[in-house]
Amino acid sequence: MIAALRRWSRAVDRAGNRALERAHPGVVRVRHYEARAWAWLWPRLRPLLALLFRGVAQLERGIRRLCRLLVRLATAASEVVTPARAAAVVLIAAGACLAISQFIDYRAVEVGQPGYAGLPGVAHAPTVQARTAGAAHAYLLVPVGLAAIALGLLALVRERRNLGLLVAGLGLLSIVVILLVDLPTGLDEGSQTSRFAGATAVLEDGFFAELAAAGGMVLAGLLYYARPCRIRISLSGRAARARRRRPRPRASSRARAARSA
Repeated sequence: MIAALRRWSRAVDRAGNRALERAHPGVVRVRHYEARAWAWLWPRLRPLLALLFRGVAQLERGIRRLCRLLVRLATAASEVVTPARAAAVVLIAAGACLAISQFIDYRAVEVGQPGYAGLPGVAHAPTVQARTAGAAHAYLLVPVGLAAIALGLLALVRERRNLGLLVAGLGLLSIVVILLVDLPTGLDEGSQTSRFAGATAVLEDGFFAELAAAGGMVLAGLLYYARPCRIRISLSGRAARARRRRPRPRASSRARAARSA
């Protein structure tokens, strides 16, 4: 048994040696052709690689310049667009939206709504008796919006925190008027129930627009009032902090160490 395994291993060894001897000339030829191919390809590939890396370097320099430009622009904009001025601009925009929303339809009465229940979304019930938002309260919120615009312009110039509270108060007044006057009036079908079958009062875009504008006035006014203040630091305080942060020199002798202790 051992002799048979020994003969079998010798036969495998001889077969492997013969295979390696036969494959060696082919491997040598492949290496020769590979070296020749690389010697032909490298002079042609090297300019392309150099051009590629030059393009990457130019792109990196351009991105760095753009980042420096954006940093300078952001720094210059931060000096102009302060939190107080940004909040004042929001106050002006909210007041303008409130005044404009008073001329948009805020309610209507849909006729025959049950008949359109199973139809696709493109089919809507016809509406009658549409009214603008200002008609429900005699356009009371138009001067409120104009007053908010005026206070916003004044806050943009003088930057007084109490102006934010005034605009927030006007926003709360507008929300009260909208919820106590416009909402019940908008959901009242009135005499249309006796004239049409299935008449239903619905709120239109004007109602939600004026409600959003009033809420924006409240939020912008509170934001203007609670904006971060600028803390002035004196030069003496900076110098004192620098002295506290400065490390103390180490003692160079035993006597100096004893005195410092």
